[in-house]
Amino acid sequence: MRYPIVSALLVTLIAVAGCSPKPEVGSEVIKIGSVAPLTGPQAHLGKDNENGARLAVEEINAKGLSLGGKPVKLELIGEDDQADPKTGTVVAQKLVDMGVAGVIGHLNSGTTIPASKIYADAGIPQISPSATAIAYTAQGYKTAFRVMTNDEQQGKVLGQFAVHSMGAKRIAIIDDRTAYGQGLADEFEKAAKAAGASVVAREFTSDRATDFTAILTSIKSKNPDVVFFGGMDPQGGPMAQQMKRLGLSAKFLGGDGIQNGNFIKLAGAEAEGTVASLPGLPLDAMPGGAGFKQRFEAKFGPIQVYAPYAYDAVYVLIEAMKRADSAEPAKVVAELPKTDFEGVTGRIRFDAKGDTTGGAVTLYQVKNGAWVVLETVK
Repeated sequence: MRYPIVSALLVTLIAVAGCSPKPEVGSEVIKIGSVAPLTGPQAHLGKDNENGARLAVEEINAKGLSLGGKPVKLELIGEDDQADPKTGTVVAQKLVDMGVAGVIGHLNSGTTIPASKIYADAGIPQISPSATAIAYTAQGYKTAFRVMTNDEQQGKVLGQFAVHSMGAKRIAIIDDRTAYGQGLADEFEKAAKAAGASVVAREFTSDRATDFTAILTSIKSKNPDVVFFGGMDPQGGPMAQQMKRLGLSAKFLGGDGIQNGNFIKLAGAEAEGTVASLPGLPLDAMPGGAGFKQRFEAKFGPIQVYAPYAYDAVYVLIEAMKRADSAEPAKVVAELPKTDFEGVTGRIRFDAKGDTTGGAVTLYQVKNGAWVVLETVK
């Protein structure tokens, strides 16, 4: 495996060959991968992740960074996995072959999980800002970490909220059969049943579908109080519209995959009343949320969802490099479990699996066309 530090001479030769602009003469380059869907229905979320990571890289470069007694510059390599597991593994191998020192990503659990084996085999640290499926860190890879609460906690909070706060006794569940959507739906189902609800229907679709008429018609006949959807906003928005069109009076509930402005845009007026969760604190309640919002939006525009976590993930990676005084992946991996970092999103520490500890989950509801905080569960 190549070392992640590339000589200044090589950088100069690449620049002469017409490649993208690179660091100042005299600095060595540390390449960091950032992987998310940059095209397709989830591109708005993927670009949000990449921009969060990019802001951190630009700030660190501006302050100056030295490792092993030498000045270095960070270079963010943004790659598009199209939210597709097969593409995710191709991109992961590409980054390994490029000699990246670490990877921020992937966005989706469905791409993060298969890619994690490739990074683990290469010994390259991976920090996901947004993959919440339990299976990601349950594999036991020493290279796998995340800075966002997983679906065990999120599903539990959602299930209890559906029963105790929404008054649900009869619940229908739909998932998109991705690692994220199905995993969250499974955890939600367990929690809802434990809280006393009955699951009257369990249906599934795909993360490419847009017509849910058949599923919703079947669910309507079961007369549920709440319909829970495990999936993302490109499906959640149309689903909310079609529920209203079919006269399905159940309340609509989802996870972090629909808790964004694009869901409201896609669902239109039918978004009103929808409840969804997001791991972590609301942006304005995050320790560094206000400052991050100002810096990020001045450069990239409105925050979608996960940008603060991608930003923190970069800083966690670089702090591990500083402790190791090296960008050599094996040394960085050894330092990551020692993380105790006060980030924009809060205090970040990892348990033995690589999961962040002490995470919160916040519930939101669409009111007057905007997401409004209902409560935060810690």
